[in-house]
Amino acid sequence: MKTKTLITTGLTALCAGLLSISAQAALETGDKAPVFTTQASMDGEEFTYSLQQSLNLVGPTVVYFYPSAYTQGCNIQAHTFAINMEKFKAAGATVVGVSLDSIERLNDFSADPEYCAGELPVASDIDGSIASSYNLNVREGRAGFKDTRGVEIDHGFTSRDTFVVDVDGTIVGTVGGVSPEENVMTSLEIVQGLATR
Repeated sequence: MKTKTLITTGLTALCAGLLSISAQAALETGDKAPVFTTQASMDGEEFTYSLQQSLNLVGPTVVYFYPSAYTQGCNIQAHTFAINMEKFKAAGATVVGVSLDSIERLNDFSADPEYCAGELPVASDIDGSIASSYNLNVREGRAGFKDTRGVEIDHGFTSRDTFVVDVDGTIVGTVGGVSPEENVMTSLEIVQGLATR
């Protein structure tokens, strides 16, 4: 199953008023997804995450990029993924979030009962290389910018774009330029479609 790529046509408001350049150059349906291995956190516990291993052992994987943990839209998106994880699992899929946050920030975020709630892993792309491999815009942070906890954010940002990767490594759906909730629910529709093949 293939879905139409949703992209922005200009500047999109992101977490807590952050702006990101349109993701028109992002990888698209039919492209091969770059596999990656990085440090991630699940329910506050750090581990080594491998996209290839996820594809091999679990099945289709939703790789969602987001600007930063503990910012408005990203909080909503993580919470929406968390409360829908049973539906993703029922469709035979898994989910991983990717941001430029440090693993220490992600340990907190992954366990926070208001957001990831121990339901899904979040991976650290500290230098933005994973996001760049998906042709996403990576930009520097803004000095003095604080998250919803009042903690200064000391890292860069990428756009809110999601890639549904099938077991053969092919991107079968992309989602961008929509609200955090729509991003999650559209991703769920894609993996549910895969489950009916």
